[in-house]
Amino acid sequence: MNNETTNKFFLPVAVILAGLFIAGAVIWNGSHPSASSGQAPTAPKVNIADVKIDGNPFIGQANAPVTIAFWSDFQCTFCKAFEVGGIPQITTPAAFPEIIKNYVDTGKVKIVFMDFAFLGNDSVIGAVYSRSIWKLYPDKYFAWRTAMYTAQDEEGDQGFGNAVSIDKLTATIPGIDVAKVAADVKANMSIYQTAMDADKAEAAKVGINATPSFVIGTQAIAGAYPYASFQTAIDALLK
Repeated sequence: MNNETTNKFFLPVAVILAGLFIAGAVIWNGSHPSASSGQAPTAPKVNIADVKIDGNPFIGQANAPVTIAFWSDFQCTFCKAFEVGGIPQITTPAAFPEIIKNYVDTGKVKIVFMDFAFLGNDSVIGAVYSRSIWKLYPDKYFAWRTAMYTAQDEEGDQGFGNAVSIDKLTATIPGIDVAKVAADVKANMSIYQTAMDADKAEAAKVGINATPSFVIGTQAIAGAYPYASFQTAIDALLK
C-alpha cells in the first residue's frame, strides 16, 4: 500500500473518530448504543417542572432555586469524562466538579440523578446498587457514585461493574455495611428496576436518548459539554 492509498484510507477514519468525541454522548438507537455524531442535538421542548424526579438521588439543597435532571449510565465513558475525567481520548476537563463548586455547594442548584442504564448487565447492576445506597446511606451516596465512575474501565460487561466488584468498591467507603446493601439489592431488585424504567420513560417523554443528558429549565443538553455550556444555561435561570 503506497502513501497516497494509506492517506485515503486513514483520513476518513480520523474524521469519524474525531466526530465521536466532539459532543461527548453515547446514544441509544433502539438496539445498540452508538457514539454521537458530533452535531449538537436538536433540543426538544422540555421543562424541568414536567420531569418526575421524586425519590431519586440528588445533591444540593432540596429547595435550591434551580433543579437539574441528569440521566447517566455507570458504564458510560462520556459520563465518566463529565463527572471525574480520566478518559485519555477526551481532553475537555470534567465539568461536574466546577458545577458542584460554583452552584451546588453555594445552594443555587440541586442535581437529581436519573437512571438510563442501557450498556449491558453491569449498567443495570450499577443502577440498582445506586438506588440501594441512596435508600440506606444517602449521606454516602455521592462519595460512592464518584468512586464508581473513578473505577469504571471498559464500556459494557467487560470488567468492573458486576455485583462482586461493586461490593468490593462499596467496602472502601467508610460507614457502609456491604452485606446490608447486598441483601437490600437482592430483596428489592424489582422495585428498583421499576424506578429505573420510570426514569427512562421520563427521558423518552422529553426526547432524551443519550448519556449523559440534562434538563436545565427549558433546555435539554445531551453530551459531556464543557463547563461553560452548563454555566450559561444555569446563569440564565438565576437572573
